[in-house]
Amino acid sequence: MLDTDLDDIHPLFAGAPSTTGFKKLRKRIVRYTREAIEQYGMIEQGARDPDAKPQKWLVCLSGGKDSYTLLAVLYELKWRGLLPVDLLACNLDQGQPGFPATVLPEFLEKMGVPHRIEYQDTYSVVMDKVPAGRTFCALCSRLRRGNLYRVAREEGCSAVVLGHHRDDILETFFMNLFHGGRLATMPPKLINEEGDLFVYRPLAHVAEADCEKFANAMNYPIIPCDLCGSQDGLQRQQVKQILDGWESNSPGRRQVMFRALMNARPSHLLDPKLFDFLGLERKKSESDTNFDEIPVLR
Repeated sequence: MLDTDLDDIHPLFAGAPSTTGFKKLRKRIVRYTREAIEQYGMIEQGARDPDAKPQKWLVCLSGGKDSYTLLAVLYELKWRGLLPVDLLACNLDQGQPGFPATVLPEFLEKMGVPHRIEYQDTYSVVMDKVPAGRTFCALCSRLRRGNLYRVAREEGCSAVVLGHHRDDILETFFMNLFHGGRLATMPPKLINEEGDLFVYRPLAHVAEADCEKFANAMNYPIIPCDLCGSQDGLQRQQVKQILDGWESNSPGRRQVMFRALMNARPSHLLDPKLFDFLGLERKKSESDTNFDEIPVLR
């Protein structure tokens, strides 16, 4: 629980509203982020040892509301002594036409945030490889992730940190449920396929609406993703509309569903790889009769 005053602590918080509502919002985001970091063990063993070499996270920035919120809250936790890691902000400029390439570097310079801007024209690759009428997301995400892994290795980072929030995780769960035929989503912590980097999502418990309120209140320069936004009928958009409808009819439904992801009961599902149904036996009572042991009267 945070018990210190929420005064400006870093240029990222310059001009923060002094209203009670904003202070509660900021405190809630910090609390939920700290909760996820601790619950999923995102701080590696030995990181708090003052004699150990500081660990380093690559904090990925898209220029959207979520990544700005992620960067700000990580810096607040670091200032409070709760995050003993070095932070390197990184934006991958994917070569989209009209992308405001100077916005993020100018913002990060002004804020005094160590950063790296990486240019890789994945936009042309996506436009060339994806057939007409198909969505760009899968290939775009795969190319982006590969480049971020490379940058993390080059910079000596132990983890790639992404700004996915609670609603992203819920939407992914339902996309897998409706379209993938599996119960799965984006975990708060995983290891990449090569096994040399962690992938963290510290905003896993934070609502999208809170990220939006925070970034707008701080007047951060939001950059929309025109590549994704240019496509209609995306599965994620459809799922978001469904969840919006449920939330509208029953406020708090999103949080209830999110809690369900943290309360799985393998014995009450149908996957024999998760639960040994074949080995499940009932406890026999004295009244049970073993007919094989009854002598046959002749």
